[in-house]
Amino acid sequence: PRRRASQNDDFEKAMAAYRSAIRIDERHYNAWYGLGNIYYRQEKFDFSEHHLRKALGINPCSSPLYCYLGMALHANSKTGQALDMLSNAISIDPKNPLARFQKAQVLIAMEQHDAALVELRTLVEVAPKEGSVYFVLGKVYKKLGDQSKAMVHLTRALDLSPKDAQQIKAAILNLEK
Repeated sequence: PRRRASQNDDFEKAMAAYRSAIRIDERHYNAWYGLGNIYYRQEKFDFSEHHLRKALGINPCSSPLYCYLGMALHANSKTGQALDMLSNAISIDPKNPLARFQKAQVLIAMEQHDAALVELRTLVEVAPKEGSVYFVLGKVYKKLGDQSKAMVHLTRALDLSPKDAQQIKAAILNLEK
């Protein structure tokens, strides 16, 4: 409870600073982004979307803004729009790992597993030591019925992310059943 109260205090202070920045300069896209990010963390996805769209209207060449807007849209069950935003983020910056990872997550939610594999394989080249990528790859291969590739990727995830061992081991046990 104390941590949550402290986090809320931090959010309130940051929100006040961002609002102040917008009062001074309404084209301060970083302040709009900051508010959108806070609302996203608070799971207020409509507010997040609104503020991120404002930021993107000011700075339409920002891969991170498209990425975070895509995340907010996906969280708000606007999957098609989310996919478009994440694709825009990747077209601006093909090496944006968060955009690729989130696009893969949206594709998985849409049950487009082959397309998700394309994104995840590209992501392995961009971020070869990121355990979460291998974990998701393992889950996708499992959905596609390729148990051996699923096991290879889940084992790799376990090697790279020992802090997530419990979750990964559960996926491996589930795979073996």
